Amino acid sequence: MSLKSGYKVETGAVIPSSLRYSRTASPSLSTLALGVSAALLGSPVMAQSADDEPMVLDTLQIEERAIDTNPYTEPGAPYKANVSGDQRRVNPIADTPATISVLTQTQIKESGKSDLREVLAAQPGVTLGTGENGNAFGDRYIVRGHEARSDVFVDGLRDPGMTTRESFATEQVEITKGPSSTFAGRGSSGGAINSITKQASSEYNFNHVEAALGSDDYRRVTLDSNNRFSDSFAVRANVLHTYEDVPNRAPASRERNGVALSALWHASERVNLTADYYYLEAQDAPDLGTYIVSGGEPVDDLPVYLQQQDFLESDVETFTLRLDTEINAQLNFANATRFGTTDNGYVVTGARGTNRDESDLLAPGAATIGLSTHQGWQEVEYFVNQSNLYLDTQIADMNHQFVFSLEYSDMSVVNGVFNVENTGATNCITGGRRGANPNYCIVDPSGATVANIDSLMGRQITRGGFDSDYNIDTISVAVMDTIELSDRWSVFLGLRLDSFDYQNNVVGGGATEPTTYEYSDELWNGHVGAVYNVSEQGNIYLTYSSATNINGGESDVGGNCGYGGICGGIETIALSEPEQVSNLELGTKWELLDGKLLATASVFQITKDDIMEGEDYSVVGTLNTGKNRVQGVEFSVVGNLTDRLSTQFGVSTMDSEVLASVDPDNIGKRLSNFADDSVFMQLKYQASPKFAVGGSITYSSELFSGQPDAAASETYKVPGYTVVDMFASYAFSDTISARVNIGNLTDEDYYLASYRSGAFTYIGDARRADLSVKFEF
Repeated sequence: MSLKSGYKVETGAVIPSSLRYSRTASPSLSTLALGVSAALLGSPVMAQSADDEPMVLDTLQIEERAIDTNPYTEPGAPYKANVSGDQRRVNPIADTPATISVLTQTQIKESGKSDLREVLAAQPGVTLGTGENGNAFGDRYIVRGHEARSDVFVDGLRDPGMTTRESFATEQVEITKGPSSTFAGRGSSGGAINSITKQASSEYNFNHVEAALGSDDYRRVTLDSNNRFSDSFAVRANVLHTYEDVPNRAPASRERNGVALSALWHASERVNLTADYYYLEAQDAPDLGTYIVSGGEPVDDLPVYLQQQDFLESDVETFTLRLDTEINAQLNFANATRFGTTDNGYVVTGARGTNRDESDLLAPGAATIGLSTHQGWQEVEYFVNQSNLYLDTQIADMNHQFVFSLEYSDMSVVNGVFNVENTGATNCITGGRRGANPNYCIVDPSGATVANIDSLMGRQITRGGFDSDYNIDTISVAVMDTIELSDRWSVFLGLRLDSFDYQNNVVGGGATEPTTYEYSDELWNGHVGAVYNVSEQGNIYLTYSSATNINGGESDVGGNCGYGGICGGIETIALSEPEQVSNLELGTKWELLDGKLLATASVFQITKDDIMEGEDYSVVGTLNTGKNRVQGVEFSVVGNLTDRLSTQFGVSTMDSEVLASVDPDNIGKRLSNFADDSVFMQLKYQASPKFAVGGSITYSSELFSGQPDAAASETYKVPGYTVVDMFASYAFSDTISARVNIGNLTDEDYYLASYRSGAFTYIGDARRADLSVKFEF
């Protein structure tokens, strides 16, 4: 059977109390046939049960919308997700006592964004962090004011390493706001990010090829092909190639090549096996952006200064095997095993405003812009096995949905350096912390840009040794229970224990032999939530959750206290207490317009205590001396406003404050890299069955640079911005359609994040446009 665009099947079935087993299943062939018969007859189909009592089946509805293979969305409302792709969340999102923002495949594609970094940067309550001191490893996210660079998951399993992530094989992205260590384990102070991948289905065949061309040498080709070989076996393949010059910053460029394979085998009526393979190669000629003038604004006319030898590369490869077994009607077992590797490496150039030293012969004391070198490599290897036992039962006349979870993970991250020799002739002398030194300046004594700016430094690059060998083994046990107390009340309870062994061999401070930091600990975290159903459409919920960060929990910074690296010496590391995070949230969720629209509102408070504090890459820092708080309100509306108008809308307004610090001057200040207000709205209007037009608006208020969990430095401000994107699509036939995207329609100059010294201020993409054509067969 082949499903073509133009129609989407919707069975008007009542949603079961638990969706954990049916949520990934598409309508079966028999269901489709029965529903079509019902539609043709124009009346409900009558079927006889074993007791000869008639059973009325709902009439199938046909909607004039392109097929959406995402099994988690609301039929006919492709921007709205009904359920999480994480089976441990046993209830629909509308009945889950937490703020969970879900970005579906359709919404992501129509937005024109593809890298996970740019997708998340637009979301309310999420900001980006820079590579600290030029550490350009991959993506850095900040959720509700707290670092989340290591709180990224794929299909419920942690995705370690500072890598680049793409959405070509993604069904939907789920952002859980607020601590969620019951699900995520250590970390997740402000939330966690979980990408749900596209999976093979034995219910249908389809082939989608999409090709795009655009400004700035943009090109993108993707294939999404599902082949049903039999009722019990199917394979799905997703393939990607994309390249573009960074808009208005060429020769800076981005290239991605990837493949994702998924194979499904129904071994029996009760046993399913799934095997996944994922590979992504990301190759960038990186642009670290501009810099901020102390007490002023970002420099908006800085020439592109990357050197010919600069690179930023990530190679990601993972293998995943899943087993799902239905033991009986009440008991199910699922196991997932993953092995993955990531290789990251970069040599990049930074630019910073400075002055020529008085000893400079050409223009002593003159203002100039000097260049700097930043480099590193990282090798990640990890193994994780997660088992979940699902039990639905009744205790004291109340329905219980238990989840018993056991997980083992072994993660190893080796960080190292490149030996970079700059063989080009220096052209200026600048001062600094180490005194006056020959340097490379991109402006001459008259202030004009120098010639051959991309070959000034003439780099020769060889791979050097390691400076941090990070290893952590963790055994986790969790118990969760969703209790249906009555027709109106339900309660969620969760408790998790993480027992870990930590070892980090660090070479630093001119040492030739590594210093070994090692300790073990046990972390307890919990989650409790209550939901009161005001009506069939809406509820009110109250939830409390906790999270824990360990000393040295970030794998990319070695012994640099204050950035998530190790604080304390080898004798004191085990004496530190874990950083404690608590979240209290009151919210309400309403499913409106026949379930096609979900409205959510919440007020929350996140308090982080016992924070490790360090300054300027301090090796020792102070243990458990800091405390901060984030309070805020978030509101969202997702789905269909009318039969023709769809939206993904969210707004967040927050306030942060440092409550305690080893430095009294920090108390009362706001957190760094923290935007008080942020808004995202995407709208699509289906003007006719063939033509649709839409766009999005992204707003972020100003933020100030600084290191994680520290008071912001108001010396370096990243201005607020508003960016408008547009798109339009047209279906020429059931098999051919086209879409035009224009990013940054007004060509706004805007900036996403800045390092604490004002350097490495990331520039948002300038205006770009592309045309994509999709073929289905």
